[in-house]
Formats: sequence, structure tokens, C-alpha cells
Amino acid sequence: MTVYRIDVSNRTVTKENLPNSYQLLGARGLVDSIIAAEVDPTCDPLGPKNKLVFGTGLFAGTYVPSSSRTSAGTKSPLTGGIKEGSAGGPAGLYLGKLGVKAIILEGAPKDDQWHYLKVDKDGAELLPASELVGLGCYEASEKLHKIHGKRCSIFVIGQAGEKKMLAANIAATDKEGVPTRQFGRGGVGAVMGAKKIKAVVIDGADAGYVQPLDKEAVKNASKKFAQGLLKNPVSGNALPKYGTAVLVNIINNVGALPTRNFSTGTFEEVNQISGEAMTELQTKRGGKVGHACTPGCIIRCSNIYVDKDGNEITGGFEYESICLLGSNLGIGDLDEIAYLNRLCDDYGLDTIEVGAAIGIAMEAGILPFGNFTAAKEAIQSIAQGDVLGRVLGQGAKVTGQVFGINRAPVVKGQAMAAYDPRGIKGMGAIYAVTPMGADHTAGPSCTTFIKAKPEEQVALAKEYHIKATALDNTGLCRFCSYSVFNDPDTLRALLDMIKGYYNIEVTAEDFWNWGKKILQVELDFNQKAGFTSEANRIPEFMHAEKLGPNGVVFDISNEELDSILKF
Repeated sequence: MTVYRIDVSNRTVTKENLPNSYQLLGARGLVDSIIAAEVDPTCDPLGPKNKLVFGTGLFAGTYVPSSSRTSAGTKSPLTGGIKEGSAGGPAGLYLGKLGVKAIILEGAPKDDQWHYLKVDKDGAELLPASELVGLGCYEASEKLHKIHGKRCSIFVIGQAGEKKMLAANIAATDKEGVPTRQFGRGGVGAVMGAKKIKAVVIDGADAGYVQPLDKEAVKNASKKFAQGLLKNPVSGNALPKYGTAVLVNIINNVGALPTRNFSTGTFEEVNQISGEAMTELQTKRGGKVGHACTPGCIIRCSNIYVDKDGNEITGGFEYESICLLGSNLGIGDLDEIAYLNRLCDDYGLDTIEVGAAIGIAMEAGILPFGNFTAAKEAIQSIAQGDVLGRVLGQGAKVTGQVFGINRAPVVKGQAMAAYDPRGIKGMGAIYAVTPMGADHTAGPSCTTFIKAKPEEQVALAKEYHIKATALDNTGLCRFCSYSVFNDPDTLRALLDMIKGYYNIEVTAEDFWNWGKKILQVELDFNQKAGFTSEANRIPEFMHAEKLGPNGVVFDISNEELDSILKF
């Protein structure tokens, strides 16, 4: 397998072989291991010593269902610790078919010239990007597709990344070539902007699929794996029918839906922004639900959202965005929320971080709650780089500090996703202890915690924190977890596929131990970066301020939180 190392200081591209020690590392495990081995934990995240690493999973370039997510890792400028996030789209499939396991961007530019990276069957090269600078992700992607063909997959940053704003993400194009899939969290787009790399273009659609060592065994195991995903009521029914927005009503019903800057857990206009409402609306308008964001996805939780005239507003319209840009701002119109989502995708912004930041600004009285126009103009101000935009673009923590609001829903400097920890306490425990900041993907599904007893929350957080990390190593979609974590036959099929491709026997215990080892790499990095146990805390106001309508606070003790990290 190939690793491309791009030194932006002297604009060189070096082709290397993947070290044998990285053979069974993929996606999160791979990028974290490279960051831990090569990046000084005390470095300036936007300086020359930091690196941005893209890595593929164990089954990249294969026919394994729902297996082609790509990870991006770095030292986060938002949290100051290690950060990995993954995105859908065809890129992981194409990189795998090209035999590319990782791309490492390192160094710092010596001038103001921007470039983009092109990767294809002939290798990798840096190309001038002067005509792309200042463009949003949509227009930049369109220009690159005109140059390199519609079938290329693209990673691209918008104006926020160019300005090195801490809420900047990296967009990835979906099957239709639209930049609706996101490496969303941690400010990874700012690091790419600091390297003055506008985009990465991957031309690998026509390359051959990676063949297993044992074709018959993989064929049988892959079939069983797919059956396991499809028979699960969540990954096989709810997600393809309603998308992740199926959670809107669920989380509202338990009183944990962030509303008006996490001031209450229910939203009076919830029925207008639910997954059920979106599916009904898009079915009438001719939009798409049950859409696959990447080739080979059988869960199909994505969507293409259109307006009343059938024009596409946005795609990949997720629960997190609907909540943080909707109920959290007091906005109850799906078309308006979809438009805000489109702006964030175009400017290259994390909808969670920006939604939380605007919610804080609204609480401060800078903007009115429930006002779509004010929210729209606030997001536009980030791309324009005016004073308010510069504040909001640095994320929720900075916004709270600037406007004197201590009710900032952040952990390790990163905004919380769409589950109030007081209403779903196990999710709060995950927010607290994950090395990644308040990351909802770092543990089990929220429904696991909802169904559990209060005394089971900490043990579940510990168990599934490890399991989620192990699954992230594969490059499989996180929603495979519903079956992999709970159905021994699906897990067995996954282990058989690993053996069929790598000729290495991996037991269930081995597999889950991957999670422990990767977490330890991340925790060690953060400790060297200066993190202490005090970083693993939920904001003080959530311990004291009761969340309506159920009158609950976050009451998992610091000692219990610390125990989750002892394994």
C-alpha cells in the first residue's frame, strides 16, 4: 500500500510504502498513529510542525458494503488535542482502488501561493490553485470537475478554511459530485488552509477493485454481514426511511433536544423539523430519501433535500444540523434550516460548531432567537470575515468568551452535538472522556443510553467507547455498529472478512482490544499536549441548572468519569 507525503514547504511529493507495523491499522487507527508518531503534541496546530493526514479503512477499494469512509486526522486547533473525523463519499473507495492508504500534508508554505493535490493512477502532484482561492466549496468543486472530470472525488475547503477559522471543516463530494459530506469537527479545515492546500482531487473511479486473498470466504462473509445490517431495525429500516433525522422526535421525547442554546430539552415546533416531516415533505417534492452517500452503502441514511420548486438546497441533511441550526436557534422551518446547512457546506463550516456559536450569540442578545434572516447573515459574515464573523468562526468557546456568556456547551473547546448531557447522561460521559472533544460519535448510539438504567450509564459509556473506536479502525460506516455491537453473527462475518483480505486470524477479543490500543495512543498524545483529568468535565452550568421539562442535571461524578478511561 502507498503513502503519499506532501511537503508544502518545498512542494515535493514523495511516494512511500506503508510500514508493516501499520498493516491492520485503518481510518482512525491509522491517522492517529501517524499523528502520534510524527507530530509534536505541543506544536502550534496551525504551524509547520503539525500535519494533516487522510487515511482509508481496512476494506477501502473493496466490495465490502458500507466500507469506504475516509478519515482525516491532525492536532486540532480547536481542542489542542488529537483529532480524527471521517466522511463519506466515493473518495475512500477510489483511494483504495488506487492502492493509496494515506496522504500526509506537512510543513508550511513559504509564500502566498495556493495549490491543490491531484491523485490518480500515475501518482500524485501539486497543481496551482490560484483560480480557486476565495471560492466556496460548491463552486470550487464544479471548477475542478470541469478540469478533471465529473467522476473524480474531491476534498475541498471553503472561505472559512482559507481564513484558518477554528470552526472550518473539509468538504468531501458525494456520489453526485456535490460537497455535502464533511470532515466536520475539530477545525481540520483550518489546518488544510494553513498548508495552503485548497483541495485534493482523487481520480480512481476506473481503477480495479481490491481482490481478497480468499474470494469465496469473503463472498460468504460479506453476504452475512450485509444481512446483519439489513435485518437490524435501525440500520435496515429507520435510517433509510427517515435518515438520521429520525432522532429529532426521539430526543425531544426524552427531553434532551438542545433548544435555544441548551436552555431546555424540548422544542415546541418539533413536529415541523422531524425526520417524519422531512420524509413526507421530500416525498411530495421529489427529493431523495434513502440515498447512499457512497458507492456500496446499503444503509442509505442520506438524502437530497429540495425546495418547493424541486431545486436542490442541500444534501446529507443530518440530525445534528437540523438541531443545532434549528431548535438550538429557535428556528422551526425545515427549508430555512436546510438553507443554513447549505451555507455552512459551501463556506466549509461545521454545522454543530457554528450552530452552537450562533446560539450563544443569540443568548447574548447580539442576534434574536428564532430569526432566520439574522442566522443567515451571521453565517454569511463568517465567509466575509467581518468582526462578528471572525468571532463566530472561531467556534462556541471563543464566542462565549467574547460575549461574556458562560453557558457555553463545550468540552475541550469543542461544541456539543445534539444531545443535552443532562437528558442523556451516558452521552454526556462520552462527551467528557473522549480525546476528541464533545464528539457524539465516540460512543454508542444515544438510544442505547436512553434504554439503559441510570446506574448502567457509566459502564455502557466505557464499553462502547472502546467498541466505537475499534469499529472506527475499519473504515466502516458508524451505523454498522447497531448490528456489529449487538449481533455475534454480524461481528463474526466482519472478522471473517478481515481474515479473507489479510490472511490474519482476528478474534473478537483482538478486535475490541484495537479500540483500547487506539484510545491509549490518543490519550497519550493529549497528555503530552498538556491535558489533565480536568479536561474531562462537563460545563459547570449543566451540573447546577436544571434542564426542562424533566428538571434534571448532569450528576455523574468526576471520579466516575475518570474510571471510564481506566482499561
